[in-house]
Amino acid sequence: MTTKVHVLTYNIHKGYCTGNRRFVLDSMRQRIAETEADVVFLQEIHGTAIKSEAKRRRFSYPDQPHFEYLADQAWPHYAYGRNSIYRKGDHGNAILSMHPFASWENIDVSIFKRSSRSILHGVVEIPGRSIRLHTLCVHLGLLEQERKGQLQALTERIDQHVPHDEPMIIAGDFNDWRRRAEQHLHQDLGLEELFVAMQGRHARTFPVWAPVLPVDRIYYRGLRPLACQRLHQGPWRDLSDHAALFGVFSL
Repeated sequence: MTTKVHVLTYNIHKGYCTGNRRFVLDSMRQRIAETEADVVFLQEIHGTAIKSEAKRRRFSYPDQPHFEYLADQAWPHYAYGRNSIYRKGDHGNAILSMHPFASWENIDVSIFKRSSRSILHGVVEIPGRSIRLHTLCVHLGLLEQERKGQLQALTERIDQHVPHDEPMIIAGDFNDWRRRAEQHLHQDLGLEELFVAMQGRHARTFPVWAPVLPVDRIYYRGLRPLACQRLHQGPWRDLSDHAALFGVFSL
């Protein structure tokens, strides 16, 4: 029996459009739901966002955590890991899933105090298959010195907590426009990148209106890739400053 897994990764820019002119979380929810992804990896998503009543009315801010708002009726299971906490709220990474989590953990990989980062590691149980799918949502730092340490921490996490015979997907914003992640993820861990495997190169995802930097990725191990798509045109162009990436795998 073949089981297909549809995945989406998206840096949602805290729910704002490019240039921060409009709050577009409701439109993001519609577009994300239309993909019918089984697992959604989100970066820069608010857990808590304290806004004045005037701003709530003006921008239609939801009263619930934004990852719950995006999950809505489509994804009954979700995990959220804060990686930046400030006076009026926090934001971080989230994983939305059609299937239940056996467990999840948020791992702090911050190198600098003013640049909080984390890896959200969830283990998803695939119904009827007795398979545990490891899902890791990442958002690495802007500086190469940060990313080097964070990639090492990611490598150690996988070595210690992901059995080699269990399938794994790592997705998110790697900020790795120089393509240095390959040494850790491909050579050390045996992971492949979806767009490289299917199209011969990383997808360019930033900025969304004219993508030139390949910063968002979908890495995998123990699955077979079937399809991939960069979502940056039409209604996606008016949302976050990042393009979303969509992929299909078989178990």
